[in-house]
Amino acid sequence: MRDTLLAADLQPRSELIVPEHPVLRAKYPAIDAHNHLPVDHPRMQEADIAHLVGEMDLLNVQAIVNLSGGTGETLQRNLDGLDHAYPGRFVTFCNVDWTGVGSPGWTERAVTALRQDIAVGARGIKVFKSLGLTVRDTAGQLVMPDDPRLADIWAAAGALGVPVLIHSADPVAFFRPLDRFNERWDELQRRPEWSFYGPEFPAFEELIASLYRLIEAHPETAFITAHVGCYPENLAFVSEMMDRYPNMVTDFSARIAELGRAPYSARDWFLTYADRIVFGTDATPLVPMYQTHFRFLETKDEYFDYAPGAAIPPQGRWRIYGLYLPDDVLQKVYHDNAAALLKLA
Repeated sequence: MRDTLLAADLQPRSELIVPEHPVLRAKYPAIDAHNHLPVDHPRMQEADIAHLVGEMDLLNVQAIVNLSGGTGETLQRNLDGLDHAYPGRFVTFCNVDWTGVGSPGWTERAVTALRQDIAVGARGIKVFKSLGLTVRDTAGQLVMPDDPRLADIWAAAGALGVPVLIHSADPVAFFRPLDRFNERWDELQRRPEWSFYGPEFPAFEELIASLYRLIEAHPETAFITAHVGCYPENLAFVSEMMDRYPNMVTDFSARIAELGRAPYSARDWFLTYADRIVFGTDATPLVPMYQTHFRFLETKDEYFDYAPGAAIPPQGRWRIYGLYLPDDVLQKVYHDNAAALLKLA
């Protein structure tokens, strides 16, 4: 018998026996409003898009939103490879090129590029977490989401009637010391570049405050906050922000692990804000991944893997519980809310 076992080697198998109810298809046509399918990426160049569309049919996934469309010629390649090649099945967002931010005329050029991108078919703007973490102006200073030099971009989005899907910060644990108390230790060991603890980065709280100042400053612009208001660890805070800012919608992409470990609060949150939550995954569009999301939303199953097949759960060593959402909420979350934002049928 071993006297010691490294925590990193621990992979306990649950002996709990409870009913299981796999869900093979979404109960209502689903719009995955948060995904990344950049056609220039090697992964996508090797992908069989027609096969993916066939799997979408089997899963009852009506459309997938590609948030990595880029801008200019890159955007056009994404539109041609996805939206135009498979009408109604893919929706592409454009991105802002932060190169040269702070230089004379940069804001005007960025707004012009946005208008051109929307004119050729982009259905919204995706802002990555790099804004606030790594984007720097020409003077070398970090650029925060509510930087006044960016205000005209957000105003233009509102005037054009397109949403801004924005990701600020990251899981709270990514901003904490990587020690024995960090609940995402396994994940950060695998991806050390996701650790934002240290003086070179803003604090989590600073980034979140900047995000919500931005949303407050532009009430005429629709903002989709990624990953449960960018703060899924604190649903009370996210609820307060949603009450305060009617122009805020949120997805729950890549966060069923967070929501599923607090199922009572999560279910109440979905019921309360059913008109303002959109389905999204932020994950490689594979059949088991989607079916796990469906099970989380539709069933009352207990203590199941949020990432089936993973030896160690990737976002924390716990399991999740289903929310058994009612049909009217499922219809809105799966389809209606995103369809309204994106002007889809």
